[in-house]
Amino acid sequence: MKYKIILASNSPRRKELLSGLDIDYEVRIIDGIEEEYPVDMPVEDIPQYLAVRKSIPYKATLSDNELLITADTVVVCEGKVLGKPVDRQDAVEMLRLLSGKSHYVVTGVCLATKNWSKSFHVATKVTFKHLKESEIDYYVTNYKPYDKAGAYGIQEWIGYIGVTDIDGSYFNVMGLPVQRIWAELNKVEY
Repeated sequence: MKYKIILASNSPRRKELLSGLDIDYEVRIIDGIEEEYPVDMPVEDIPQYLAVRKSIPYKATLSDNELLITADTVVVCEGKVLGKPVDRQDAVEMLRLLSGKSHYVVTGVCLATKNWSKSFHVATKVTFKHLKESEIDYYVTNYKPYDKAGAYGIQEWIGYIGVTDIDGSYFNVMGLPVQRIWAELNKVEY
């Protein structure tokens, strides 16, 4: 392998997905990276911007043979960006907004070495059935989706009972577009 892969994420889902590619990698975390973006930025550009921003503090720590992967995922519904809910009520409100509608899950990814970087984003359209209040309450109470953009994990109960259609990468909705990452890594002969 040309590069040692570094995943800059504490997300158990991103670790699981990258592990599914049978790639050896190391997790490296730098705390305190701000996840802010310009208020006038087009919503589809936000996750890619944040993935690049997350990569910047790591570049000085990379060895010549290391390739860093950073990512950020947002849910976009009716032009509104849904990040991670701040509390129970926020999670409930997000799920109410998604109920009975289609939305987009957009993940931005940055691949970087000391000398170059490449970023991209992948969007997946997801449609939910109309969710009953009791379903939303059950999910939030039992799964506590406070670490998930849009307040849901497609691989959890709410995805099983609520998602009626998906157009694009399922794994992108989980938080990492592994198909595209694999293709990009092969271009640089990782």
